[in-house]
Amino acid sequence: MPDLHDAPGWHAQDALRASAIVGYGIHSLIAAPLKARGVVLGVVNFWRSQKPEPFDEDDLSLAEELVGRAAVTMDNARRYTREHNLAVTLQRSLLPQDLPEQSAVDVAHFYQPAQSGVGGDWFDVIPLSGSRVGLVVGDVVGHGLHAAATMGRLRTAVHNFSSMDLPPDELLARLDNLVQRMDQEGDRAAPDGGVLGATCLYAVYDPVSQNCAMARAGHMPPLVVAPDGTTTISELPAGPPLGLGGMPFETMELHLAEGSQLVLYTDGLVEERNRDISEGLEKLRTALSHPDRDPHASRRAVLDALLPSRPSDDIALLIARTRTLGPGRVAEWDAPFDPSEVGAMRGLAADQLEEWGLQELAFTTELVLSELITNAIRYGAPPVRIRLLRDRTLTCEVWDGSSTAPHLRYAATTDEGGRGLFLVAQLSEHWGTRYTPEGKVIWAEQALPTPAVPSPGAQFFR
Repeated sequence: MPDLHDAPGWHAQDALRASAIVGYGIHSLIAAPLKARGVVLGVVNFWRSQKPEPFDEDDLSLAEELVGRAAVTMDNARRYTREHNLAVTLQRSLLPQDLPEQSAVDVAHFYQPAQSGVGGDWFDVIPLSGSRVGLVVGDVVGHGLHAAATMGRLRTAVHNFSSMDLPPDELLARLDNLVQRMDQEGDRAAPDGGVLGATCLYAVYDPVSQNCAMARAGHMPPLVVAPDGTTTISELPAGPPLGLGGMPFETMELHLAEGSQLVLYTDGLVEERNRDISEGLEKLRTALSHPDRDPHASRRAVLDALLPSRPSDDIALLIARTRTLGPGRVAEWDAPFDPSEVGAMRGLAADQLEEWGLQELAFTTELVLSELITNAIRYGAPPVRIRLLRDRTLTCEVWDGSSTAPHLRYAATTDEGGRGLFLVAQLSEHWGTRYTPEGKVIWAEQALPTPAVPSPGAQFFR
């Protein structure tokens, strides 16, 4: 509209406002649509009041070009924001919402996505048999929805592999094979066809022996904070990142005193553009060197010292303070390699349950132990050892020197045997097998009896 004085259609829309605009001295108008990818996002008005000449065709062409570029930029920002929000939502939904109950460690954790694009960082706490716990931290290469989805697949795989009670190095080897297959199937980490990759650290802590077995695949080394506050960076062999293949992983074992803190994290916590990674590690070590802090206080100290205002990478942090399952909650015996001694072993177990006040579980426990010990003597090899753990559940473990795996059978009505493990499975909440360097362990868990709660109207007399 080169002359707003002579624009009856424009005046008709709002005569009072149009008169005020013209009276202010505005005499020419260009209205250009903000249009990107076939969608109108809005409109931009250019008004002229200072120069007496009206807008011409050159001004109109410039306005169209300027508004067209602005529209594409705005649409890109809108699309990026939507994808970022989707990736953050997906990432958070795939991370653990509530950590599972377990007695091996006290845990504090933290996760924050990158400001510019969510990545594939994750952490996990996985209860294992024998009151042990698995601690995991990992990082998928790349950012966006694909990295978050890949993280979810790897986290699920770690859960599945950990249920097999694999040592840390074997678990990472299987995870490495999975990443290679995902890459060969065309599952690329980026639209440009970049090779999929990830890093991971997996640790298993045993509160009975206080040993912690760890292995890492190209991940940042863990830190160990002793009860006296001494903080060291573990010299755990690095291993190659997941997906490269061809090189083995190595497990290292540490003995952790009760109250020690094991700190797992991703590189986004210690690495920044304006700070060397060694400086970040030193700041992390300094922030953790306080013996009087619990995991939550240690987490706050670490974040105060290292958390950037605008993180360029995802940050995951997991701090676990070790507990110990004391001798009063563990009972173990060496069993003679003789079927006639099974009854004596049942008697020892019954006496121990009575000492613990778990007489209600005596019959079931004796039956489970009888089957497991008989199987170990019949199909396994010496030495045979029995262990009872009183924790959140009652765990019965039978160790033997053979690596032969037992199999659950569903015996026919005419079969004379084959029902042992079937009975164990029916009488237990969970059961399974894990392998040791000396052989294997067959374990079964039972729920502890719930204490009776008196009704509100109950009366007691002495």
